[in-house]
Amino acid sequence: MTTTNKIPNKLINEKSPYLLQHAYNPVNWYPWSEEAFEKAKKEGKPIFLSIGYSTCHWCHVMAHESFEDDDVAKVLNRHFVSIKVDREERPDIDSVYMNVAQRITGHGGWPLTIIMTHEQKPFFAGTYFPKESTYYTKGLMEILNIVKNKWNDNQEELLLSSNQITDFIKQEKKQKDKTKLSIENIYDAKDIFEKNFDSKYGGFSDSPKFPQQSNLMFLMRYYDLEKDDKILEMIEKTLDSMYKGGIYDHVGFGFSRYSTDGKWLVPHFEKMLYDNAQLIIVYTESYLITKKPLYRKIAENTIEYVLREMTHEEGGFYSAQDADSEGEEGKYYVFTPDEILNLLGEVDGKFFNDHFNITKRGNFEGKSIPNLIKNNDYEVENPRIETILPKVYDYRLTRTSLHKDDKILTSWNGMMIAALAIAYKAFGNEKYLNAAESALRFIKKKLINDNNKIAARYREEQVLENGTLDDYAFYVWALIEMYESTFETHYLKRAIKFNEKMIKLFWDDEKNGFYMTSNDSENLIYRPKEAYDGAIPSGNSVASFNLVRLSRLTGDINIEGMSNKQIEFLANFIEDYPPGYTFSLISLIYKLYSSKEIVCVAKDKEAIKDFQNIINNKFLVNTSVIALCKNEIEELSEVVPFIKGYDLKDSKTTYYICENKECSLPFTNINEFIKAL
Repeated sequence: MTTTNKIPNKLINEKSPYLLQHAYNPVNWYPWSEEAFEKAKKEGKPIFLSIGYSTCHWCHVMAHESFEDDDVAKVLNRHFVSIKVDREERPDIDSVYMNVAQRITGHGGWPLTIIMTHEQKPFFAGTYFPKESTYYTKGLMEILNIVKNKWNDNQEELLLSSNQITDFIKQEKKQKDKTKLSIENIYDAKDIFEKNFDSKYGGFSDSPKFPQQSNLMFLMRYYDLEKDDKILEMIEKTLDSMYKGGIYDHVGFGFSRYSTDGKWLVPHFEKMLYDNAQLIIVYTESYLITKKPLYRKIAENTIEYVLREMTHEEGGFYSAQDADSEGEEGKYYVFTPDEILNLLGEVDGKFFNDHFNITKRGNFEGKSIPNLIKNNDYEVENPRIETILPKVYDYRLTRTSLHKDDKILTSWNGMMIAALAIAYKAFGNEKYLNAAESALRFIKKKLINDNNKIAARYREEQVLENGTLDDYAFYVWALIEMYESTFETHYLKRAIKFNEKMIKLFWDDEKNGFYMTSNDSENLIYRPKEAYDGAIPSGNSVASFNLVRLSRLTGDINIEGMSNKQIEFLANFIEDYPPGYTFSLISLIYKLYSSKEIVCVAKDKEAIKDFQNIINNKFLVNTSVIALCKNEIEELSEVVPFIKGYDLKDSKTTYYICENKECSLPFTNINEFIKAL
């Protein structure tokens, strides 16, 4: 029997939208807290840990089937202490127990289900379970009763198992004898992507298909350096196919998290800030390479979606929008032909339906996801469609609503700020720069304390302290992109300051690499180190990217030394399976391929704008760029000491190019500079 409590449980005082979704469950949920662990210890009970996030479809399903159910609640409340965790707020906890699930079961996902001791040592792991057992899987009720009986009758066996599992997952990947950095790692990754490429629909897997933005960023850099046309064809096929499919929201813009099928048609409808931020970068960079107007349009439309629907009034960016509306997955996004005809009239309605393949048969549970898979003119700008779309969008808003996870995460905001800075540099739209600056002010005001400690999350005037590596690394990434988009020195200074803070809090002096949690954060059963680049690049990958770029921008040998140590740490992982670490491979590309350093000393701000107009429409790989007016040399030299050696020549704006550690003579003629570039 399903009920909703009139009296809330302990989650009612939390700020996480995910935890608040469960605040009126009949299960006596606790947040992750000493209170919960003390209760379990005092009462001699195991802990039932459930980890998910607010826009997760199967988290909703398990909640409705089990956590709102009186029978399940009765067992959990009597025999367990139950804890709920929002994985987006606490990626450290999620990382530890996802590792457990993957090691025990061979797979992972959300909802994540863990049963453990009050010492946080796990002895059972899984993901989604139905309430009752079926012919192919055990149900939650059966699992809980088995654990309850075993806990009462043979607790020693479970405790032994929990100790063995904990000891096993604590073991760090063994460092090999100094792994040699090799161009073969780059070629191996490229070869595997070629082998796995879907030539019909793009992407590098069957179903489900994820955008895998890090892979595309890596391949774009590989193409630019190696001039391998086959790689560019793979990139373009994938980008075009994602856009044509239903994973792209043709009505309101932005991308869903992944496609459940092989042709990008049927998405898992939740929209995540991190996916859209990375896809803005991918489509912007692909535009710079190809100059295809379609890619610019997709990037700009995705930014429009984020600024319109995912932005706090003071500038921060929200986390996600749900897949479900009124308990139905995708209801917000799908249409019937008659619905469109009634809205637009016979002529425009038929045109719209034909354009986006909205049919009576449908393509998703009897209704249609708008798509362009069968539309051969998908690249052609259609003024008639552009006129109709706002009417359909406005109608969709009134028809049903989406839950929005309105917490603001520093790490994901850093990614979005980086995306806006890159888009501003490429397209010159001041709105993008203003939005990025506003989000940075939000972080500085709301999420960074007087000791320059970064918090992980903000919501309703409350912050979650103790940011993870991701929060620092992605914030520094944002600041570096802002510097290279504006050449305002304060961004570079701030990037260096928080990079130093990150090293102080997270660096492993013994084995190198960065821990996910800071040295003054809560003790979990071990300190995880993430290197794998999944839906989001790992904090270690982004930290490596930052280190190599800061070392080139500043010429600081200490940062260069840290960069080398970090690359050596990551190389240990890359060697085993290069395609799993593609954001790390971008740093490796910096080390293994020729690099450029460009400096412009300008006579005035107008000359800097002229310089930006030249470089901003190019995809410059492995290139560090500094631009400043002569009167700014003193200030910049505080963090870039070598800049003191640069000056105007003959009182003219002067351009310096160094490549592969060799410098040419400076140029004062802009056309000669362009030719050299």
